[in-house]
Amino acid sequence: MSEIIHFETLGCKLNQVESEGAASAFKNAGFEISMSPFSAATAENLSVKLCVVNTCTVTAKAEQKARRIIRLLLSKCPKSAVLVTGCYAQNSRDEILAIGKKICVLGGQYKGHLADVPEVLKQNPELYGEELAAFIQKSFEAIYKTAGNNQIQEPFRLVPDGFAHHSRASLKIQDGCNCACTYCAIRLARGKSVSLDAEEAIRRVQKLEEKGQNEVVITTVNISQYRGHYKDGFVNFAGLLRLFLQNTKSIRFRISSLYPEIVDEELAQIISDRRVCPHFHLSVQSGSDSVLAKMKRPYKIEAVYKACSLLKKAKKNPFLACDIIAGFPGETDEDFELTLKMLGDCGFSFVHAFPFSARPNTEAFSMRPMVPNSVAGKRIEALEAFNKKSKSEYIASFEGQVLEAVCETVHRPKIFADRIVVHAVTGNFLHCKLVFGTNEKLPEPGSLIKVKILRPLSKSEISGESDTLAVLEENS
Repeated sequence: MSEIIHFETLGCKLNQVESEGAASAFKNAGFEISMSPFSAATAENLSVKLCVVNTCTVTAKAEQKARRIIRLLLSKCPKSAVLVTGCYAQNSRDEILAIGKKICVLGGQYKGHLADVPEVLKQNPELYGEELAAFIQKSFEAIYKTAGNNQIQEPFRLVPDGFAHHSRASLKIQDGCNCACTYCAIRLARGKSVSLDAEEAIRRVQKLEEKGQNEVVITTVNISQYRGHYKDGFVNFAGLLRLFLQNTKSIRFRISSLYPEIVDEELAQIISDRRVCPHFHLSVQSGSDSVLAKMKRPYKIEAVYKACSLLKKAKKNPFLACDIIAGFPGETDEDFELTLKMLGDCGFSFVHAFPFSARPNTEAFSMRPMVPNSVAGKRIEALEAFNKKSKSEYIASFEGQVLEAVCETVHRPKIFADRIVVHAVTGNFLHCKLVFGTNEKLPEPGSLIKVKILRPLSKSEISGESDTLAVLEENS
């Protein structure tokens, strides 16, 4: 039995892609890969050689979760070393190392060097636990000595051979950020913006299509800063997306996150192509120009209204989502009311709502006046109430319609032995739950299927990411 490399991934889509890429490097070296999260109920496993924890630092809660997972892995995998990487590892190396002696840390800006670790393990098969962690840590020291100032090393090295955790493929085209948003620790962890050369990005998309992938999620830290070398010049994201469409046949494209200021007439025209999914997530943060100015966001709220208008012209009834920070220092009741107004006016169907979390070494860390936790909590409740209503209404607007979806997972619920549940995602990001009998033919994970939307799932029916009840269209 081959030794196991276990992965735990927190945070953004980019982290998920990078974990998949690192997992491919270990798998190609002959190791067995585990990517299902551990829990308190997970049995002790002596076959795990190394645990890799890819962390997030967007909030204090994310860091707390990372520490909890690290301690859990130390308990459940007694022979293993625990390698911690990602944004939290970049910003708080010493804090993480202090958790235990079986831990080694690779800062997020050096994450590409995870691809070197399989060879380290193969050359030192006798090392486990504390000794292995110390040896791996020592191998990283040379990397740190040659590191550039706030510059990501080998940002596009971790390329997945397959996607064990998701049936939909992802492609990383940009990393880092040159903005100076006052609340953001991610830019400190990720470093300066870098972009994948356009011709290499095209080759990677073509390879995904050749392998039978039906959809690719384009992932970035800041999509507005994409500037990829192409022939004798450079292209922005709109130019790259046009090249993707021109150089592929059928694969569809999903944009993971958009900055409002880059949505112009040109991008909207390109997005109108049938192979671009009608699902857009905008990085907004607030509906108040006053708050946006304190955040040092590179746009005013007018840009959000314009972006949503153009996206709705490009696509019929698209799914619009956004990020909102509630309780930013100095945010008044009037500011928050402007946020709620913006959400309704623009037709957002879902909000990723976060209470403000003061991150060390950011400008907002010492901003005053602070919004009381009780007030921020009530604002989060208001945003969640908005979500419940808007998401259900959006799903209901598609009742009886047949939509194309990518089959993601197939599983057999423990409670219902005679049922099999299939999870599929439509182009407009409805997470569909399809229930089959044990004797029915099931769609293959990764395949394109047609589903008929029945209704939003009730609270008691929701499991995992699912939010929509659907059935397989007979002629699928």
